[in-house]
Amino acid sequence: MFETTFKNIDDILHKDAGCSSELDYTEQTSWMLFLKYLDDFEYQRAQESEMLGEEYRYIINRQHRWSEWAAPKDDKGHFDHNEAMTGDDLMDYVDGELFPYLKGFKARAASPNTIEYKIGEIFSEIKNKIQSGYSLRDCLEKVDELRFRSQEEKHELSHLYETKIKNMGNAGRNGGEYYTPRPLIRAMIDVVQPKIGDTIYDGAAGSAGFLCEAYDYLRNGGAAKKELSVNDLNTLQKHTFYAKEKKSLAYVIAIMNMILHGIEAPNVLHTNTLGENLKDIQPSHQHDVILANPPFGGKERKEVQQNFPIKTGETAFLFLQHFIKILKPGGRAAVVIKNTFLSNTDNAAIALRKELLENCNLHTVLDCPAKTFLGAGVKTVVLFFTKGEATQNIWFYQLDPGRSLGKTNPLNDKDLQAFVTLQKAFAGSEKSWSLAVDTLDAKTWDLSVKNPNVEDEVELRSPAEIIEEIIALDKESKAILASIRELL
Repeated sequence: MFETTFKNIDDILHKDAGCSSELDYTEQTSWMLFLKYLDDFEYQRAQESEMLGEEYRYIINRQHRWSEWAAPKDDKGHFDHNEAMTGDDLMDYVDGELFPYLKGFKARAASPNTIEYKIGEIFSEIKNKIQSGYSLRDCLEKVDELRFRSQEEKHELSHLYETKIKNMGNAGRNGGEYYTPRPLIRAMIDVVQPKIGDTIYDGAAGSAGFLCEAYDYLRNGGAAKKELSVNDLNTLQKHTFYAKEKKSLAYVIAIMNMILHGIEAPNVLHTNTLGENLKDIQPSHQHDVILANPPFGGKERKEVQQNFPIKTGETAFLFLQHFIKILKPGGRAAVVIKNTFLSNTDNAAIALRKELLENCNLHTVLDCPAKTFLGAGVKTVVLFFTKGEATQNIWFYQLDPGRSLGKTNPLNDKDLQAFVTLQKAFAGSEKSWSLAVDTLDAKTWDLSVKNPNVEDEVELRSPAEIIEEIIALDKESKAILASIRELL
């Protein structure tokens, strides 16, 4: 129903000079969607209050409500083109009045857990990039066609928004930064099996895909598929999902994504998770379940590294320390990380593997195939662990979908069915095996994925790789000869 509207909005933004990529399209669509959602949310609350004979206090002042400036209506409820601002007038209002007003909510809000604070935070971080007031007017009219007043409408919008996030991830060099494949997330959730009453945390939220999928899983009754009570629904809304995100765009998208999935006031903090000293994390800060795909390949500054007992510049290694610390004793975690973590020989990697094995039960390692994360350029594994008991045995599963993954052939739920089924009993198969920790080399704690069910094969390099190496060696030889000439 709404797919054509989304495509039309993208077409308008594509022609505007201020928007140049899928990242811009998603960012600009997000702030408009958010304000439209807020208007429908307030309308619904006002209707409910009226039925109860109560007065509803609007969050947004009348002149700045969507229905006043973005989509004014006439007496018959039709769009009023005579009242609607456009061109320079619209740009002056949005940039000079609306955004400053909305940004001010951050200072006026009672606490960070209120929707008022989220409004202020969003508009403190996001900017209107649309340069033409006529393009903006066209976008606003398209967004106004969308409705958030039923679960069916929200469900469809959430799917369309997920598609935008996926496209945005594919547009960037690091697809995994914004988009973790949903089949992989669902498999991780199936293994961890969160339940009502658990707190679920992602300290590197990105677009909040993990929390949205966990919400859908629990909203549908979890592993037991049980019907939720009113108290369960309240717990799910207010006391279940917690997240942190450093980047402004991802933070805004995370909030919008969670809202579209049905979480009305997301507990997402805009902060650098790694800026928190591990010593400052108290039991009251800890969580029952962690689901995360922290950024890999990044480098953190020396002052950030001082917050951690194991010093390293590798962002993912710092996040793993954070996750171990912020997990409650007995808590369960599923964390995506580069597969090189299992075998790196630097001191930090060895120390971190030792820490994980001695203080947590690393019961499962899922080895993901190449191109699981489009554009990421690295292979990954998923670590499943429980805090508070040492690891005795690790069950490995080597995921092989039997095809090369790519944009037109991504990972799907069927690819992960065997993993989820076999994992329940840590069963052996051609793709799965167990490793006893007491057989590991205590100097390296090497956990390399080595399937004992497959005979060692010599991996032949492609002709292109061989040619690249010949060219590199030729350049190196020329450089050496030039150095020798200078000495003669």
